Amino acid sequence: MTAMKFAFLEEPPFCFTDGSSEVSGCDVELAQRVSGMLGLRDFTAIGTEFAELLPGLVNGRWTMTTGLFVSDERRQIVDFTRPIWSLQDGLLVMQGNPCGFDGYQSIAKNPTALIGVITDQVQHLTALRNGVSPNQIRPFATQADAARAVADGVVHAYASVAMAHRGYLARRPEMPLGLVEIAAAEKQPSAGAFAIAKENAGLLQRIDDCLDELLGGDWHRRMMARYEFSDSDIDRVV
Repeated sequence: MTAMKFAFLEEPPFCFTDGSSEVSGCDVELAQRVSGMLGLRDFTAIGTEFAELLPGLVNGRWTMTTGLFVSDERRQIVDFTRPIWSLQDGLLVMQGNPCGFDGYQSIAKNPTALIGVITDQVQHLTALRNGVSPNQIRPFATQADAARAVADGVVHAYASVAMAHRGYLARRPEMPLGLVEIAAAEKQPSAGAFAIAKENAGLLQRIDDCLDELLGGDWHRRMMARYEFSDSDIDRVV
């Protein structure tokens, strides 16, 4: 293998395109660094939607995906590297949190409340496990679609990673939205990792060797700090 094809989502601070169409983000920078350590000449970032990430690996459209939460269901389809981050969920809500949400269970207690999720992301299952009715859940294809639905009053909250919500708000300060962090007592931080196809066991080991060397080191901590990750965030996966 001489090239790394890296599938990403528009989800700052993990991956995003800037005004010049350059791809940035902590997952992108880490993947680029790993690619260089592997001696691969070409690194290509390919934008896609969440629902296509794993099928694209299986079909050989790309080599590795941006970080995803690791689950038993996903392990049946693809393999995962060692964790690259461990993060808490959050709710994107209207500014001022007029519904007074403090987590999934507060939504479950309000039968008129509607929550947005990205199709097939783990927050959908987490909401159900915390008592949210299937009738209260609305699926969306992208972060931008779900955030706009909150701003337009189509749903009352959008569940995802709190860090992703922060990244979205930092890039769109004009949006009338705010963040509610979900307490660890309700949902513990979850680990995410790069995903690769199952037939690439040798590549998986080489990537893990690179990550073992990088994660928690000076370069990694400086890079992650630029995307507002703290040392304690990093220490959870070191």
